[in-house]
Amino acid sequence: MLQPKKSKYRKQFRGRIGGKAQSGYSLAFGEIGLKSQGKGWLTAAQIEAARRAVTNFTKRSGKMWIRIFPDKPVTKKPAGATMGGGKGDIDTYVAVIRPGKVLFELSGVEEKMAREALRRAAMKLPLATKIIQRS
Repeated sequence: MLQPKKSKYRKQFRGRIGGKAQSGYSLAFGEIGLKSQGKGWLTAAQIEAARRAVTNFTKRSGKMWIRIFPDKPVTKKPAGATMGGGKGDIDTYVAVIRPGKVLFELSGVEEKMAREALRRAAMKLPLATKIIQRS
C-alpha cells in the first residue's frame, strides 16, 4: 500500500479542494495518459486497483508512470466512539486530485491496447477522467 515513509506532522486538517491543477496537467513521460476532470480524494487502495488493472491488461509490456502519491493522512474514529476524545487514528492515506491532473501515463504499448487499459483503470476511480494523447 502506498504511503509516505515519514511526515513532519502525523495528522492533517481535511482542507478544501479549489481550482484547477497547478502542476502535472500535461504529459511528461508517456505517449498516452489518464487525466482527471473532477476533484476529490483518491485512496492508496484505489490507486493500486487502477495500477493493477493497467498492468494486468497490458501483460506488463511497455512502461507506466503513476503521477500521483497519497501523502495526506485521513483519520477515522472507531465505531461506537462517543463525541469528544480528540481526533481519531490514521485510517488511510489519500492523494488530493484537482481537475486537470494527469494520474497515469503509458508508453511502449500500441494505442488501442493503451486506451483500453486506461479505460479499465478509470473504472476503478471515483472521478470523471479522460484519456489524453501526445499530439
